[in-house]
Amino acid sequence: MTTDMPARMLRLLSLLQTRREWAGTELADRLGVTTRTLRRDIDRLRELGYPVEGTTGRCGGYRLAAGTAMPPLLLDDDEAIAIAVALRTATTDVTGIGETALRALVKLEQVLPARLRTQVAAVQQATTAPVAYGSGERAQADPAVLALLAAACRDHEIVTFGYTTHHGTPGPRRVEPHALVPAAGRWYLVAYDVQQDDWRTYRLDRIASAATTGRRVPPRELPAPGPAAYVAAKIATAPAHYRAVATVAAPAEAVLARTQGLPERVTPLTADTCTVDLSGDHLARITQLLTALGDTTALEADPEVLAHLRTTARRTLRLAEDRSEPDPPSAEKQE
Repeated sequence: MTTDMPARMLRLLSLLQTRREWAGTELADRLGVTTRTLRRDIDRLRELGYPVEGTTGRCGGYRLAAGTAMPPLLLDDDEAIAIAVALRTATTDVTGIGETALRALVKLEQVLPARLRTQVAAVQQATTAPVAYGSGERAQADPAVLALLAAACRDHEIVTFGYTTHHGTPGPRRVEPHALVPAAGRWYLVAYDVQQDDWRTYRLDRIASAATTGRRVPPRELPAPGPAAYVAAKIATAPAHYRAVATVAAPAEAVLARTQGLPERVTPLTADTCTVDLSGDHLARITQLLTALGDTTALEADPEVLAHLRTTARRTLRLAEDRSEPDPPSAEKQE
């Protein structure tokens, strides 16, 4: 047993957690050891409780599988559940950490026993997700689809699935997954569409029958500063049923902070004014966003939007005017 064996074991465990499957020769090369030493290290991990499986193939390999018990000296059941639930909750928020939290969740759930995965799922189902800017109602993604696509993004593995477009047209897709992005109350997959020979975004709630192909490809360069920026630009330029653009007497930075809006929807006019694109598919949501802005000085909108605003305003005013005042106290009560 060499003096650097503990460090090598930690390195081996880290490698097994970053990929679904490793060839034995590739693992040995990464660690700088012989395949015989690698086999001994794998056996040591198994003795410590890590569920490392051997795989068949031309050269044979290894993968970290779900275990029947938590590996010792890591996490007890309650700690494992708490971390998994926290990671799942983080993936529902639009804070920029969603994708990182999801990658960590994929690693953790690889070694969670079945009984703990069931408990995590039950707690998650009872957790209310926060409301994000720009969505009439949140579209929940299937956790199994999230996990499958997250692993495919990590491994650069081509996936296939059925997809229903905005117009309701279903069709097959074959893509190279790049990243998962939570935005505007929904999950989006950023991927390179092999059939269309172009980059696309896909809403996870419209994906069905997702499956991996086993074929891995080199990662492509995304034509944007990052996945989040790419999705934000697509959302901002996506066609909407109703157009509405408000002028606000406030700095663009303040409006973005107050509304959690998409940067592409807020355009500075001066240091103290900006416009906000509220266009969307839901009249009620446009009304809510307009009310939340405050300090609105002008509005350019479709006739349907203006009509809805007038109806809402009249209804609200009527409710306020119809509210009866309490009767003044009688003379007898005053005495």
